[in-house]
Amino acid sequence: MESPSPGRPSDLMFLLSWASHALRAEHAAGMAELGISPRAYGVLLRARGGDLTQRQIGELCGVDKTTMVVTLDQLEASGLARRVPAPSDRRARLVEVTPQGERVLDQARQIAARLETDVLATLPEADREVFLRAIRRLVDERLSGARTSGVAGSVC
Repeated sequence: MESPSPGRPSDLMFLLSWASHALRAEHAAGMAELGISPRAYGVLLRARGGDLTQRQIGELCGVDKTTMVVTLDQLEASGLARRVPAPSDRRARLVEVTPQGERVLDQARQIAARLETDVLATLPEADREVFLRAIRRLVDERLSGARTSGVAGSVC
């Protein structure tokens, strides 16, 4: 990927892609320190309440069924999460975060928060909230369809 340059015209897809790629790489490096992937972090984060099925978490993360099963297998093998039968539907499995998983998740959240703070510190303080509000609006409104269309990759 070519580096952005001051003379390059604004290209929204290029800029968002570049920013996403760079942020994902830094996030993955931070999560690797804990022995988990960004996807595992996202799954643990969403499973923390213990009231969502693996299918629901997969949908929230934009992860297909097979990838979700592999991710949960890894989390269970590491002792960070477990699947338990849902009381209302014995075929469905709720995902619970173990005490060890809670500790790793707390550390992962600190890493993610530090990264976010560091990245946003690049912007003048007055622009940070405007930027976040604008990107949230794009994701929640105009760009929300990509999460459910099967086009986007994992968001966890």
